[in-house]
Amino acid sequence: MSVNELYSKYTRVWIPDPEDVWRAAEIIKDYKEGEPILHLKLEDESLLEYRIGPKDNPLPFLRNPDILVGENDLTALSYLHEPAVLHNLKVRFLEPNHIYTYCGIVLVAINPYDQLQIYGEEVINAYSGQNMGDMDPHIFAVAEEAYKQMARDERNQSIIVSGESGAGKTVSAKYAMRFFATVGGSANDTNVEEKVLASSPIMEAIGNAKTTRNDNSSRFGKYIQIGFDRRYHIIGANMRTYLLEKSRVVFQAEDERNYHIFYQLCASASFPEFKDLALTSAEDFIFTSQGENIFIEGVNDAEDFKKTKEAFTLLGVKESSQSSIFRIIASILHLGNVEICSERDGDSCHISRNDPHLTHFCRLLGVELEQMEHWLCHRKLVTTSETYVKNMSRKQAANARDALAKHIYAHMFDWIVEHVNKSLHTSSKQHSFIGVLDIYGFETFEINSFEQFCINYANEKLQQQFNQHVFKLEQEEYMKEQIPWTLIDFYDNQPCIDLIEAKLGILDLLDEECKVPKGTDQNWCQKLYDRLSSSVHFQKPRMSNISFIIIHFADKVEYQCDGFLEKNRDTVYEEHINILKASKFQLVADLFQDTNKDGSSSTSSSSKSSRINVRSAKPTPKVPNKEHRKTVGHQFRSSLQLLMETLNATTPHYVRCIKPNDEKEAFSFDSRRAVQQLRACGVLETIRISAAGYPSRWTYPDFFNRYRVLMKKSDMTVGDKKLVCRNLLETLVKDPDKFQFGKTKIFFRAGQVAYLEKLRADKFRSACIKIQKTVFGRGYMARRYAERLRLTRAAVICQKQYRMVRERTAYLRVRQAVVTIQAFTRGMFTRRIFQEFLLHHKAMIIQKHVRGWLTRRKFKVARNAAITIQCAYRRMRAKRELKQLKIEARSAQHLKKLNTGMENKIVQLQRKMDDQTKDLKTQNEQLVVAKASLGSEVNKLQKELETMRSRQGDGSQLTSMKDELEKLRAELQEAHKMHWLLNDHHALSDVSIAFINALRENSLLKSEKEKMNQRILHHSKNQESSASQSVGRVQAELDEERQRYQNLLREFSRLEQRYDNLQEAKFQPGHRRNNSNQSSLESDSNYPSISTSEVGDTDDAIQLVEEMGVEKAAMDIGVFMKLQKRVRELEQERKRLQVNLEKMEDQSKRKGIEPKTTSEQENADLAYNSLKRQELESENKKLKNDLNELRKAIADRASKNSSSNELQDGYNLLLGQLKAANEELDVRKEEVLILRSQIVTAAQQKEKETTNHIETNNLPEWTNSKKPIDKEEALRSYHGLCESKNKASDWGYLNEDGELGLAYQGLKQVARLLEAQLQSQARKHEDELEAFRTQIELLRDDIEKKQEMLNHTMSLSPEAQVEYSVQQEITRLTNDNLDLKELVEKLEKNERKLKKQLRIYMKKVQELEAASQSTTAKPEMTRQVTVQRREKDFEGMLEYYKEDEALLVKTLITDMKPHAVSATVPCLPAYILFMCIRHADYINDDQKVHSLLTSTINKNNDDFEMTSFWLANTSRLLHCLKQYSGDEAFMTQNTAKQNEHCLKNFDLAEYRQVLSDLSIQIYQQLVKVAEHVMQPMIVSAMLESESIPSLAGVKPMGYRNRSSSMDKDEEGPGSYTLEALIRQLGQFHGVMGEHGLDPEIAGQVIRQLFYSINAVTLNNLLLRKDVCSWSTGMQLRYNISQMEEWLRGKNLHQSGAVINMEPVIQAAQLLQVKKKTSQDAEAICSLCTALTMQQIVKILNLYTPLNEFEERVTVSFIRNIQNRLQERNDVPILLVDTKHTFPVLFPYTPSALSLETLHIPANLSLHFLTRV
Repeated sequence: MSVNELYSKYTRVWIPDPEDVWRAAEIIKDYKEGEPILHLKLEDESLLEYRIGPKDNPLPFLRNPDILVGENDLTALSYLHEPAVLHNLKVRFLEPNHIYTYCGIVLVAINPYDQLQIYGEEVINAYSGQNMGDMDPHIFAVAEEAYKQMARDERNQSIIVSGESGAGKTVSAKYAMRFFATVGGSANDTNVEEKVLASSPIMEAIGNAKTTRNDNSSRFGKYIQIGFDRRYHIIGANMRTYLLEKSRVVFQAEDERNYHIFYQLCASASFPEFKDLALTSAEDFIFTSQGENIFIEGVNDAEDFKKTKEAFTLLGVKESSQSSIFRIIASILHLGNVEICSERDGDSCHISRNDPHLTHFCRLLGVELEQMEHWLCHRKLVTTSETYVKNMSRKQAANARDALAKHIYAHMFDWIVEHVNKSLHTSSKQHSFIGVLDIYGFETFEINSFEQFCINYANEKLQQQFNQHVFKLEQEEYMKEQIPWTLIDFYDNQPCIDLIEAKLGILDLLDEECKVPKGTDQNWCQKLYDRLSSSVHFQKPRMSNISFIIIHFADKVEYQCDGFLEKNRDTVYEEHINILKASKFQLVADLFQDTNKDGSSSTSSSSKSSRINVRSAKPTPKVPNKEHRKTVGHQFRSSLQLLMETLNATTPHYVRCIKPNDEKEAFSFDSRRAVQQLRACGVLETIRISAAGYPSRWTYPDFFNRYRVLMKKSDMTVGDKKLVCRNLLETLVKDPDKFQFGKTKIFFRAGQVAYLEKLRADKFRSACIKIQKTVFGRGYMARRYAERLRLTRAAVICQKQYRMVRERTAYLRVRQAVVTIQAFTRGMFTRRIFQEFLLHHKAMIIQKHVRGWLTRRKFKVARNAAITIQCAYRRMRAKRELKQLKIEARSAQHLKKLNTGMENKIVQLQRKMDDQTKDLKTQNEQLVVAKASLGSEVNKLQKELETMRSRQGDGSQLTSMKDELEKLRAELQEAHKMHWLLNDHHALSDVSIAFINALRENSLLKSEKEKMNQRILHHSKNQESSASQSVGRVQAELDEERQRYQNLLREFSRLEQRYDNLQEAKFQPGHRRNNSNQSSLESDSNYPSISTSEVGDTDDAIQLVEEMGVEKAAMDIGVFMKLQKRVRELEQERKRLQVNLEKMEDQSKRKGIEPKTTSEQENADLAYNSLKRQELESENKKLKNDLNELRKAIADRASKNSSSNELQDGYNLLLGQLKAANEELDVRKEEVLILRSQIVTAAQQKEKETTNHIETNNLPEWTNSKKPIDKEEALRSYHGLCESKNKASDWGYLNEDGELGLAYQGLKQVARLLEAQLQSQARKHEDELEAFRTQIELLRDDIEKKQEMLNHTMSLSPEAQVEYSVQQEITRLTNDNLDLKELVEKLEKNERKLKKQLRIYMKKVQELEAASQSTTAKPEMTRQVTVQRREKDFEGMLEYYKEDEALLVKTLITDMKPHAVSATVPCLPAYILFMCIRHADYINDDQKVHSLLTSTINKNNDDFEMTSFWLANTSRLLHCLKQYSGDEAFMTQNTAKQNEHCLKNFDLAEYRQVLSDLSIQIYQQLVKVAEHVMQPMIVSAMLESESIPSLAGVKPMGYRNRSSSMDKDEEGPGSYTLEALIRQLGQFHGVMGEHGLDPEIAGQVIRQLFYSINAVTLNNLLLRKDVCSWSTGMQLRYNISQMEEWLRGKNLHQSGAVINMEPVIQAAQLLQVKKKTSQDAEAICSLCTALTMQQIVKILNLYTPLNEFEERVTVSFIRNIQNRLQERNDVPILLVDTKHTFPVLFPYTPSALSLETLHIPANLSLHFLTRV
C-alpha cells in the first residue's frame, strides 16, 4: 500500500510525547506524500499540526486495530513497533490486570506490587501438560515448556530471568522452581523438591536487601540447576552465584538496608540461645543503621528468621553450624562498631582496650584480642631484606576494618552456598537438568561504579546470546516452512563486548593498573582515554577527567573511576587473615584456610615483593598461587564465560521482568520507566527482528475461516483451501513480497494483517448499510425522527413557562416566611447575648476573689516548702558531719589511741588467768577423786544388786538400791553442772583476753580429759579383770554400735535441718532461726556450741598470736577484731545454754521423770514397722509356697477326676479353706507383731539403762544427754523376749540377766531402723522437691498462657472480645469433644476385643464340653452332616478343601477376567465367594471365613473395565453379607428361602466395614482412571471443536502456532470433538451396566465425571483469553445442551450431574449477555450465582471481541460488577479444584436371586467346589 492509502482520514497514529513517551492521535485530513504537515486530532479533541521532516520527524507509527489490542502475544500485532508494544502491555496491565505477556519466545512479566491468587497448586495443575500458547501467558507456561522440551528433545533447558532491581526476578525464579518441584516431585521420600524450595529463604536472607527500588532486591546473581532422572523426577540441584555486592555490608545509601540476615538476627536477639551474641536493636550498629530506616513495611524480621532457621534445618545444617554462622554475622556487626581513635599526629591511630565491641568480636570469632587490636591499627611491609610494621591513619584503619568485614561476609556466603549445594547433591545419575538463571538486569544510576560495570558487561553477553537465539529460531521457522529468506540485519553488540573483554580492553587495562605499585584510578582512566578513544562505543565526558562513557545496547552509561582499582583488588591484609586462621572455632578457621595473602599486596611498594616473607639474610620468595592472584574482574569474566558455555549448551527460555513504577504502587504504570526497561531487556530487539521478516503467521484453515467474507462465491466451490487462500491474496495484495506461502502457514509482512482487517471491516460495514437501507427504510426513519425532535422541543418550551410560574410563587411564599422567622430569631439571640454578658460580669467578680485566695495559698505553700527544704538541708549537713566523725573514729589512728594502755592490761589479765588456772587445776583434782570414789561405790552397789537378785527376789532391796543409784547419779550430774558453770565462769570472764584464755584452757582441758579417760579406763580394766573375755568383746561391739548410732543421729539431725531449710526457702521466703534447744552432736568436747570449723579457725588464731607475739597481735587490728567477734559469740552461746539449763531444771521439777520419751515412742514405732515388714516377707514366702502346693494338688486332682463339676466344687472348697486360714493367720500375725514391738521397746529401754550405768562408771561426760528409764518394765520385756526366743541366741547368756546382749541387739536394730528412715526421708524429700519444681513450671506456663490470652483479649474491641471468647469456648469444646471421641473409640475397640475373646473362650468351652462327652455322640454328628448333604441342591452353599483355597482365590479373584463371566449372571464371582463363606459359617470354621474375606483384590488396576468389574463384585458381596446377616433391618425384602440361608454362627459386621472401605477405594480408582482417559478430550471437545459450523471467528494467535511449542507426537487439540467425549461417556456407562454395578453407584460416577468436565472446562476458560468470546459462549452452551440430552437419554438427569455443570453454564451465559449498562450488571449478578466474584471479573477481563462491531467490556462496568458482588462474601477462589471428590454412598440393594438357582460355568474351572 502507498503512503497516501495508509495515512488517510480517520487513520489512527502514534506521536512522540515527553510525558507518556507515545500519544494516540487520529488523522483528520488525508495526507499526501511530500506534505510538511500532518493534521491530527488528539484524544482530548484538541487539534495538532504535526510537522513531517525527512530526517527529524518521519511519519508517525500507525496504530493497530482495536481488535488486536490486548493480545497475549505481541508478535500477533499487525504493526510491530515500540508504541504498539508499550500500549499493549499497558492495556493488559491496567484493565484486566494481566501481568504476563508473550513477545515471541520471551515472557514479559510486569511486577504488580500486589499479591495475586494465580500461583496455587490448581493453577500448576491447569498449566501442566499444556502447550505454551494454549493458555494465557504465565511463568508456569514457560516452565512447562522447558519441562516438556527436556522430556521430548532430551536436551537440557535454561530459563533466563532478568530485569532491573525491583522488577520481580527473584519471585519469578521462585515460582518456576515451585512448578518443577510440584510437577517433577521426587519419586522417593527424599523430599528433594522441598529442599530446593527451602534454599530460597536462605539465599534471600543472606543475599537480598532493601534498596530504593525494591524491598527484596537480590544483590547477587545465581544459576540453579535442577537435576532430573530418566523418569524426569527431581533428584538434586546445584547453585552457582555471581558477583555478591560486598560493599553493602559496610555501606548503605539513604532509605536502604543491609542484607536481611543482619536485621533478622537483631530482631531475634532476645531469644535465650542468642544472649551470648550481645546483640541489641539494629539501630545500635553502624553497619545496619546507615540507611536511617531499619524496617520494611509489612515484613516481620523475627518471623522471617524463624523461616530461615527452619530452612537451614531442612537442608541438614546442624545446630552447631547454624550457631557458628550467627556468631560470625554478629561479629561483623560488632566489628563495624569498633571505634578507631586518631592520634595527634594524624598518621597513627589506636583502639581503646575497653572497647566492648572489639571484645565481643574477638570472643565470637575465637581470636586473640591483643593481636586483632594491634593489626587493626598497623600493617606489615615486607621487602627483600626487611620487614616493617607501619602505623595506619584512622581512615586507612577504617578502610582495613571494612575490608575485613566484607571479606568475612563473602567467605561465609560462599560457605553457605557450598553447604546448600551439598544438601541438594545426589548420588544418583543425572539424566538432564533445567537451569534457572536469576541475574541482575541492565542498571544505570546517577553514580555508576565497578558493580554496575560488571552487571552491564554480563547483560551485554546475555543480550548477544539472546539475539543469536532469536535469529536462529526465526531461521529455523522459515526453513521448516520452506520459504525463501534473506539475512536479517540485527544489532550485534560484539564490538561493545570486545571493548570490555578483548586484549588491552577495559578489564585488561584495569588488571594491569592493579599490578602497578602506585597505580591510581586517575592513571587508569587516563590510559582508557589514550588507548580506547578510537572505539565507537567509548566516549570521554566533556566535564570530567575521572569518568568514561560506554555506549551499551540499551543506553549510554557514564562510569565514575573512583574505587575501581580498590574493588577490583578486593584488598584484605594478610595479618587479619592469619589471625582468623588461628581461631579456636573450627568453622571460622575453615573459612579462611584457602585464603592467600594477596590482600597485602594492594598498598605495598611492589606486588611481587609483598608475597615474600623474610626468613634470613637471603630471602626465599614464596611461590604465589595463580588462582588467588586473580582480580575480581578476571574472576567475574571467567565465571561469566562458564555461564555462557552452559547456556549455549542448553535450550534457553527468556523471562524479562519489568518494573512499572518507582513508587512501588500496585498496578500503576509509568510509561517512561517501562519503555526504558523494554529497550534494555531486549524485547524491542525481538520485535525488530520479527518485524524485519514476516511477523504475522496464519494457518490456512484459520485464514480461510477469518477472511472468507472477502471471497467470491465461485471461489468457495474450490475444495482445496490452500488454493483458495492463494487466489484471494493474489487478488487483494498486489505486492508479492508482502506475503509468503509456507507448507502449513501463510507469512505476512508487518501491517498486512491490519490491511486485511480493514478490508474485512469495510465489507461488513457496506453490508450493514445495504441491509439498513433495504430492510429498515432509513429515509422514513429519519423523517420520523425529525418530527419527534420538533414535538419534543415544543413540549420543552411549554414545560419551561409552567415551571417558571410555579417556582416564582413558591419563592415569594418562602421569602415572607423567612423574613418573619429572622425577626424573631434576632430578638432571641440579642436577649441571649445580654444574659451571657451579665453572667460574665458576675463570674469576673467571683474570679477576682478566688484568684486572691489562690495567690495567698500559693505563697504559704511556697514558704512552708522553703522551710522544709532548709530543715532537710541542715539535716543532711549534720548527717555528713556525723558520718565524717564515724569514719575518723574507725580510722587506724583512732584505734591506736584507744589501744595505748592495752599491753599493761593484757599482762594483768594474763596474771589473773594464771591464778584462775591454778584454782581450776585444784578443783579438777578434787573432781577426779570424787569421780573415782563414786565409781567404786557404783560398782560395789551393782555387784551387791546382782548378788541380791541371784539369791532372792526381794523387791524392796532392789528398790532401795535403785533409789541409792539414782541419788548417786543425781550427785554426779550436779557435779557436772558445777564443772560446767565453773568452766564457763573462767572461760568468759573478760572480753578479748578471756577468749585467748578459754582457748588455752580448752587445750589444757582436752589433755587433762584424755589423761582422766586413760585413768578411768585403766581403773575400769583393773576392776573388770575378773570379767570374762567375752564381756570385753561384747563391750567393744557395744561401743562400736553406739558410735554408729551417734553418727546416724548426727546425720539424721543434719538432713532434717537441711530439709527444714529447703522447705522454708521454698514456701516461706525470708530468714528463720533454728530452735535453740537442738543439741549439738558436732563435737565431744565440753563446749558443744563450737563447731569443728570454728575451733579450727580459733586454733589458727591462737597459733597466729603465739607466732606474732602478744604485743604485735594486739596491734594487728584484723586479729583483734576476729578475737573480739569470737568472744561475743561465745558469750551468746553461754547465755543460751544457761537459759536452756534453767528451763530444763524447771520442767523436770514440775513434771518429774516421764516413763517414756517421744524419741522412745518413735523408736518403738520404727521397730514395730521393721518387725512387721520382716514378718510379712516371711509369711509371704510361706503363703506362696503353700499356694503353689495347693495349685499343684488341684491340677493333679483335676487330671485324675473326670467330672468338671466335682473339680469346680473341690476347687471352691479349697479356696474357702485357704481364705479362712489366711484371715486367721493375719490376726495371729498382728498379735505377734504387737508383742514383739513391746519386747523390742523394753529391750531398747534396758539397753539405754545399761548404757547409762556403764557411762556413769566409766564415761561420766556422756551422762548429760540421757534420761531415766523404767527398769521394771524393761525386766518384764526382757524375760518375755527370752521366753519367746527359747534362749536360742548366744548373746543372751553373756551375763546373768542378759542385759548387755539385749542392749546390744536392740541398739543394732535401732541403728538399722534409723539408717533406713534417713534414706527413705532423703528420697522422699528429693521426690517432693522435684514434684514441686515440676508443678511450679507447669503453673508458670499456665499463668503465662493465660496472661497472653488476657492481654490479647483486653486489646480487642468489646465485639471482638465476645467473638474471641466464643472462639475460645468453641475450641475448648472441640478439644473436649475430640477427647471424648477418642475415649469412645477406645471403649469400642476394647468392647470388640472383649467380644472376640469371649467368642474364643466360648469356643474353647465348647471344645472342652465336646471332649468330655462320650464317644457315642460322634456318630450322631456324622449322620447330621450326611442329612445336610442330601439337601445340597437347595441350600446354596459351596464346599472346598483347605488345600484348594489358594486355587480358589487365584481362579476366582486373581486371574478372573470380565469377559469370562460376561454371558452369566452379573457379579457371579461375588455370589460364588459368598456361597463359600456360607459353608464356612455352617461348619463353624472361622479361619476359612477370615481367609476368604481377606483375599486381595487388585484395586490399583488402570483398566476401567477391570476396575468397574471388581467394584460391582465387591459391592455385591457387601450387599450379600448384609442381606444374609440375620439382621432384621436387612431382611425386610428377603424371601422365606433367603431367610433360611442367613448366616448362623458368625457376625461379620467388622468384615462388612472392611469391604465398604475397599469399595470406596475401588470407586476412587475407577473415577481416577476415567478422568485420566477423559482429561485430554475435555478442552478440545468443550471449547475448541466447532459443534456449530462457521460460528467461531479466528484471531491471529502469534507464537501459539509456532511448531516449537507443539508436541510432535500429537495431532493437536482439535482431534477430539464433542461426539467423541459423549461416546466415551457412553462407553463408561455401558461397561458399568454390563458388570451389574448398582445404578446409584453408576450415577455417582457420572456425576463425578461431569464435575471434572466442569472444572477443567471452567479453569481453561479462566486461563485462556482466546476462548472468552461471544461465539465460544454459544458453542459452549450448545455442547452442554448436548450433554444434558445424553443424560436424559440414559435416565441420569436425576443424578446431580447437571447441577455440577451449573458454573460452566453460567460462564457461557455470561459470555453471551450484554455487558454495558447498570441493568446489565444487575442481571449478571443475579444470573451468575454459581460463580465467585473473582471468576466473574476474570471472565469479563478476558472477554475479547472477534469483530470490530463488538464492544469491549469497559473498566467502569467491571468495577460496577465488583461493587455489587462485594456483599456476597465469597471465598476468594479463582480456579475450581479439579481433584475434589464427592463422598460416595453405597445404598443397600438386596438381590432377588436365590443362591440355590445359581449355575457355575464350566469354563471357570471350579470343579473342586462341591454344592452343599
